[in-house]
Amino acid sequence: MPRKIRIILADDHAMVRKGFSLILGQEPDMQIIAEAGSGKEAIRLAKELKPTILVMDVAMPDMNGVEATRQISEQGIECPVLILSMHKDAVYVRESLRAGAKGYLLKGSIDQDLLKAVRAVAGGNGFLSPEISGTLLEDYQQTSDPFDLLTARERQVLQLLAEGQVAKEIASALDISVYTVDAHRGRIMKKLALRSLGELVKFAMRKGLVH
Repeated sequence: MPRKIRIILADDHAMVRKGFSLILGQEPDMQIIAEAGSGKEAIRLAKELKPTILVMDVAMPDMNGVEATRQISEQGIECPVLILSMHKDAVYVRESLRAGAKGYLLKGSIDQDLLKAVRAVAGGNGFLSPEISGTLLEDYQQTSDPFDLLTARERQVLQLLAEGQVAKEIASALDISVYTVDAHRGRIMKKLALRSLGELVKFAMRKGLVH
């Protein structure tokens, strides 16, 4: 018998994960091996369980799906990622693909395309929802973006700042000092040429880090 597609589901809503489990779990060639409620947990499970595919929502607190995908890629974890998102804007798609995602599925087309997308990505192919221009697959790597200048830690701090957390809360969440948080914030503002927290929040929203 052919090996089953071993799937990890990552979404911060338990009911959403349950819905996906019902859809995917009834397929004879698919098996749900774990569920994650956050980006950090998704990375840990991907590293430990080595699934065939990680199906991950883009919008999660603390660490979103795009950043989790980027860290999976940077850590050399062999786990193709299929991103789920409600956004069809080019910036969301491009950031996901640049982070290393192999597929991008719009939530509006899950009924028609979820199984097709999972099988495509698990089989080593790319997948984009039909509503998204195929040209993104060809040109996303060529896009120059100041966001690429940020380190993984700076991207984490950027998201937490944009979510409204203060330096003390960020320091506690990342196990670093308040001084280090302030230093990261300063470098982020400089690298992105931002002048205020409001501009930082707008930038993070454009990148799909917060909603």
